[in-house]
Amino acid sequence: MSKLSKAPKASKDPEGRMALADHLRELRNRVVKSVLAIVLITIVAAIYHKHLEDFLLKPLPRCDTLEQAKHYQGKCAQVSNIGLTAGFTWMLKVALTAGVVATVPIWLYQVWAFVAPGLHRHEKKYTVVFLLCGTPLFLAGVGVAILVLPTTIDVLISFTPNNTTPILPPEDYFDIATRMVLVFGLAFEFPLLLVMLNVIGMVTGKRLLGWWRGMVMGITVFAAFATPSADPLTMLGLAAPIWGLYFVAVGIALLNDRRKARRNPDAGLDDEEASHVDLSVQPVAGAESVQASATPAAGASVPASRREEMDDIT
Repeated sequence: MSKLSKAPKASKDPEGRMALADHLRELRNRVVKSVLAIVLITIVAAIYHKHLEDFLLKPLPRCDTLEQAKHYQGKCAQVSNIGLTAGFTWMLKVALTAGVVATVPIWLYQVWAFVAPGLHRHEKKYTVVFLLCGTPLFLAGVGVAILVLPTTIDVLISFTPNNTTPILPPEDYFDIATRMVLVFGLAFEFPLLLVMLNVIGMVTGKRLLGWWRGMVMGITVFAAFATPSADPLTMLGLAAPIWGLYFVAVGIALLNDRRKARRNPDAGLDDEEASHVDLSVQPVAGAESVQASATPAAGASVPASRREEMDDIT
């Protein structure tokens, strides 16, 4: 029996257009790749979870010496596991968070690869810039969260009544640490998102600059709700860097708009706004005389009856 020939694969649309089912299939593939990467790193982090746990527990105030006890006024944290499965749950949370943080370049690339087919060819070159900037920004947010975490813990423990020992379940402490790490990391991606929206033409730099008052207020309110403690230092530790990154993003957007305007004067127009039409009078050069090669012969005269028919038609 002869083998059945395989059906030829459908060629991709050069403009990146896809059916809804194809979009959902593409989204599923991107999510699966991201999850597999996170699971793989999570397994590796679970093997070394003891080192990660010791690193996360460092910001807690310990009273191992008499000087430390005086410094913390006796309010020393005591971490205590309650239940047989508490240690296993703590290990899973530590490993999973490490997997999410360590695979930042992978899932950021999957997010951008899902959006890239809808962009023009000259816009796809920003993929490398997106990855090179997105990963350091996320890790910078994680670093800021780790720096302000001891201050947050000190403020929260300071509300403990005197002559009492705060007993901290690892789950509660880790929920605060995870919240700060992920929120700070994702918040630092916000300016990059604004730049990408400007690159694809959804928002202009002038409009972003006009939103600066609302943006500063919104970032401040977000920082107040995102940080677990009520101290202004932790809130400013999140809000101040995002303020600065926001204005950097506005500056980049303005430069990009200026570059687009040099290439295409109508690039900044809205969809319903008419482009500028140059109605200025341009000078006309003098007429060029052309010498005929021969005098055309005179045509034959048209009969009177034919002239009447032509007059009726016109």
